[in-house]
Amino acid sequence: MKIQPIAHKTLSEMAAGKLAASILDGSLAPGAQLPPERELMNQLKISRSTLREALKTLEKNNLIESRPHVGWFARAVDESNMTQAKEMAGAAAQSASRPATNEPPTGPLRVPIAPDKPIHIPNLKKDRLGTFEFISWWEREKVQNAKVMVVGAGALGNEVIKNLALMGVGNLFIVDFDKVEAANLSRSVLFRETDNDRSKAEITAARAKSINPDIHVQYLNGDVTTQLGLGIFRRMDVVIGCLDNREARLAINRFCYWVNKPWVDGAIQELLGLVRVFVPGQGACYECTLTEQALRDLSMRYSCPLLARQNILLGKVPTTPTIASIIGGMQSQEALKLINNMPVEAGKVVHYNGLVNEMHTTAYSPRDDCESHWTYGEITELPARAERTTLADLLRIARADLGPDAMIELDQELITSLECPNCHTVEHVLRPLSEVSFEAGHCPTCGVLRESTLTHIVSGEENFLHRTLSSVGVPPLHIVRAHNGVQYRFYELTGDLPEALHFRHFEQTRITVSPSSQNRVRIKKEELQIPDSKDMVRVKSPSVISAAHGRVKLRGG
Repeated sequence: MKIQPIAHKTLSEMAAGKLAASILDGSLAPGAQLPPERELMNQLKISRSTLREALKTLEKNNLIESRPHVGWFARAVDESNMTQAKEMAGAAAQSASRPATNEPPTGPLRVPIAPDKPIHIPNLKKDRLGTFEFISWWEREKVQNAKVMVVGAGALGNEVIKNLALMGVGNLFIVDFDKVEAANLSRSVLFRETDNDRSKAEITAARAKSINPDIHVQYLNGDVTTQLGLGIFRRMDVVIGCLDNREARLAINRFCYWVNKPWVDGAIQELLGLVRVFVPGQGACYECTLTEQALRDLSMRYSCPLLARQNILLGKVPTTPTIASIIGGMQSQEALKLINNMPVEAGKVVHYNGLVNEMHTTAYSPRDDCESHWTYGEITELPARAERTTLADLLRIARADLGPDAMIELDQELITSLECPNCHTVEHVLRPLSEVSFEAGHCPTCGVLRESTLTHIVSGEENFLHRTLSSVGVPPLHIVRAHNGVQYRFYELTGDLPEALHFRHFEQTRITVSPSSQNRVRIKKEELQIPDSKDMVRVKSPSVISAAHGRVKLRGG
């Protein structure tokens, strides 16, 4: 006897099926407007988010259409959508006819074991990752070789970094430009009182290394939007965003899409939180989720670029350590699934409401006109470095590939001059936007905000072609675009790779004492972390002290 499996439909699928049945039986005539959302919510006994997901499903199957600022309208059923309508209505009817039961399953829950995973009995006394071997889908080699970037080392970032270190993710790259303050101590598990006014990225990287000495870490005390080369994103397996502002999220979203990398976003406020995974080409991206008002707000902020740069991270969001633990745990779990090639729900958002302990998932609709939906083509790796290669050098390479009309397109705007509208004095600047503060934009004589002249195109006619790429805001290991109006070329500054991406921070420093002179200390220089004070170095050694615990003075003879 052949028994068909029982299909379990979600509330949104059942709601969509009921509406599809109304369209099929003529209750909703072609062109008729659907009842208001509140009325549909009451009739179907579902939440607003569930209803909207059902409406999006119907729209995707060409059964209804949206008219902006008016509402939803039924479409005619014909050969193009008849099959979908019948399937949806039939599935909803079948689920509704099945008797509900509150009885627990009769047998134990089983997770399928990967047939190709060899049986391995770990030594739990010596192997810190040994218990993970009992997880059917967990693959040690993939996890230990994985490269994960965590952007943001606040409350949420602390939880994610701690989890990744415990799970044995082999290579962590941590980015943040903020410093530790007393208010961080109540919700950040990796910070201590002695860390006040020290780099969040540095402290979290050191503490991750102390949690699991087997992993490798690297940190950047800088701005992810302007100081991180695309070549670093290109070499990551997963990027995790633990941010509190739209500008940084939008930047990460575009960077990841350009180099075809997945990223996991998380957000928290008080007892509320959300998690979402974005994978290029699979559903909506972060920019797709922004409302028209949010996009307008971003445009308005960038209408005065100096002020926009000044205000990017002024907002402080009140959070609790409990919601940070919940959302940070979910983000880490999604990253682990991506590393192990497990399925994820890309383009969807999981909302968690800690006030009532409810969780629900909603799908976003991808936008066809989204500006982030652009993946770079073939990338040419150049043995060039940002601090040595000039604009003229790169332009010559681009024109050898694309012809005499080729030009360089920079990611960051260059301020070429500042002109006072009052006294009409002009200051020639030629500095990247990120290096010019809002205060510096004011006229030193009149005190009024000066008008800035910006450019991000280098056509070959400029008088600053002798300037290096780093001097105009191009970070190390970046991928620079060039085009001739018809096609693009993408050039990576691969010469920066050894220094830009190494995962060697806080590795064990070897200290040797010369037999002939017991008071001389030799230290391998390339592994030192030099702090501000010239007479102090930080040393990581099991027999001395952890780099996370402060500074050690070494006095030579």
